[in-house]
Amino acid sequence: MYAEVIIDQDAKALDKVFEYIVPEELPARVGMRVIVPFGARYIQGFIIALKENCNYDVKKLKPIKSLVEDFSAIKPEMLSLMRFMAEKNHLKLASILRLFLPSEMREGKVKELFVTRYSLNLKADIQLSKSAKKQQEAVEYLKEKTSATSSELCTLFGAGAVKALFEKGYILKEREQVIRSPLSGKQDLKNVKLNVMQEKAISTICENKTYLLHGVTGSGKTEVYMHLIEKELSKGKSAIMLVPEISLTPQIMSNFKARFGEKVALLHSGLSAGERFDEWKRLFSGEATIAIGARSAIFAPLDNVGIIIIDEEHEQSYISESNPRYDTHDIAEFRARFNSCPLLLGSATPSVESYEKAKQGEYILIELPVRANGKEMPKIQIVDMINELRAGNSGIFSSQLVSDLASVINRKKQAMIFINRRGYASFMRCRECGYIAKCSDCDVSLVYHREDNRLKCHYCGKQFKVLEKCPQCGSENIKQGAVGTEKVVQEIKTIFPDVKILRMDNDTTSTKNAHQKILDEFKNTLPCILVGTQMIAKGHDFENVVLVGIVDADQSLYQTDYRSTERTFGLITQVSGRAGRSQEEGKVVLQTYAPRHYVYKFASNYDYKGFFKKEENIREVATFPPFSRIIRVLFADTDENYVRDLLKSCYNNAIKLKEKYPDEIIYMDAMKSPIKRMQNKFRYQILMRVRLAHADEIEKDLFEIVDKASKNSVFFEINPQNLS
Repeated sequence: MYAEVIIDQDAKALDKVFEYIVPEELPARVGMRVIVPFGARYIQGFIIALKENCNYDVKKLKPIKSLVEDFSAIKPEMLSLMRFMAEKNHLKLASILRLFLPSEMREGKVKELFVTRYSLNLKADIQLSKSAKKQQEAVEYLKEKTSATSSELCTLFGAGAVKALFEKGYILKEREQVIRSPLSGKQDLKNVKLNVMQEKAISTICENKTYLLHGVTGSGKTEVYMHLIEKELSKGKSAIMLVPEISLTPQIMSNFKARFGEKVALLHSGLSAGERFDEWKRLFSGEATIAIGARSAIFAPLDNVGIIIIDEEHEQSYISESNPRYDTHDIAEFRARFNSCPLLLGSATPSVESYEKAKQGEYILIELPVRANGKEMPKIQIVDMINELRAGNSGIFSSQLVSDLASVINRKKQAMIFINRRGYASFMRCRECGYIAKCSDCDVSLVYHREDNRLKCHYCGKQFKVLEKCPQCGSENIKQGAVGTEKVVQEIKTIFPDVKILRMDNDTTSTKNAHQKILDEFKNTLPCILVGTQMIAKGHDFENVVLVGIVDADQSLYQTDYRSTERTFGLITQVSGRAGRSQEEGKVVLQTYAPRHYVYKFASNYDYKGFFKKEENIREVATFPPFSRIIRVLFADTDENYVRDLLKSCYNNAIKLKEKYPDEIIYMDAMKSPIKRMQNKFRYQILMRVRLAHADEIEKDLFEIVDKASKNSVFFEINPQNLS
């Protein structure tokens, strides 16, 4: 017997199948992890196929040394997915296989956790001397508790007493596995009565198709998701539920745990190594049948999947922008096809691409146009900040927002203040010579964080001392850039010193369970103001939030990206939906320097269809997705000369494609990336925009050209979410 093995090494030269002899005594199966000889060392690999004959001289083949574990860690569906992703996303096989396992498990750094537990031997005639007081106390303790862990008994009564009782046969020892659960405690089950539109949505989603659930914020999409999952579980199937932000998982998990108990497992990057491994193992074994989590949960090792749900499907976090690069929607569509199950995409602001597919009949559109509680959407008041300046107000907040915050505080209610920029100031610049403090490894300005009194790079994480004077001209006249969450919190505290202010961004949620602690404190504090980035904009349901303030609505509007208006509309709609979700009416104060921009007109009326029609027309005229495909080839290396030469070589060959597809290639050019250097790697790119008719062929031809010329550090992106 011979095995086809993928070596667990992320190098292009090793991105191929290697063949090994399977020793007769080795019970090898497809999907198993193995240790194999490779050159002068032994390394890990994955068996992707077994066969009776080999393609090489048998004398040159080496035998597999051993198995890593006695089960196939990679299931057949995931091997099929590996082949799909390799072709679709131009990825190396080993880098794909790594996505399917917890990284610590693959590196051998984590395994099942066991504890020793003691209980009384009921068959033993326990006779203890009066002097053995600790042993007597331990026996009485076990009579009351039934059983206890070794550490518990040793702490209370001493290791000597426990050892003596065991040697006398008075207590029994057993090994017990401990499940490291990321969410403990009993959850409260809410009894929710579905409305007619929710029931219709549930009855509609029954075929093996892709559905787009367009429901306004507060329309009860989560209840629809839970009923659909319940229906599939009753058939003996499993389910995958994706959310875009880790900050959403505590609330979602709480609801799902209350409904489904231990059938739910959580997968995301915020778990400890032990928790992630145990949750993965529970899904792998079938003990848990619902996987909930962020992007990586799409690779949950579940069998017989009955439904896949992507909540807030428009979010760019569903696209991996680091190696390996992939679109979660593509993976979800593959798994839905493989399992012959429905794929449900849900959003209050669907992506233009998804809504266009629904319009063309590729997706089935389902709508929930009103809130589940029957209440009106919160009124959005647009404030022209230019008028504020003319009136002498040069501060962060308009007079309207300050007045409304005061009203919220007096009524002992809650408010959310949204600004999608963390830190205190976006940059530090010398007013004399124009010098801007930049990261030494990335071509970006450093952000000032006042709490730490440091300048930080938001791309690589490096930190630097704060500028006291300009290193270029020596001037002490230093200007701070646009405000972030820290500055907003400081300003609110100045205006309302006696009110509890909480902040939620990447800086305050870096520790374990930080999201949950902030959200719990906010929920239980009246009055209270929560300041945050986009992690407060989606999914949260707080009945006492009656006001949302959008401090700088223009921030995402003028980015050099064809999706900027779509992102702005989505963020406004999503964060506005946090207000007025209970009985009291909500309000939104939106601050802008461009109040007449069409995106604010549509957003203030929650008019998604009007916005879509306008955006669709603009993109069709300009031939941008979904009416074309953007292909980006990103070259990155620490040696700028190498990466520049590689770019020239690939581009000189790629430009010949214009002759082959003269009418299909709308645009093609080679250039520096907008962020020229990141994490000390120089970045260049080829950008191409092509018509859809021959997009697959052009993409394939371009990949072959680049693949022949390059070694590593080349990434393909299709319709990238971020062109920087």
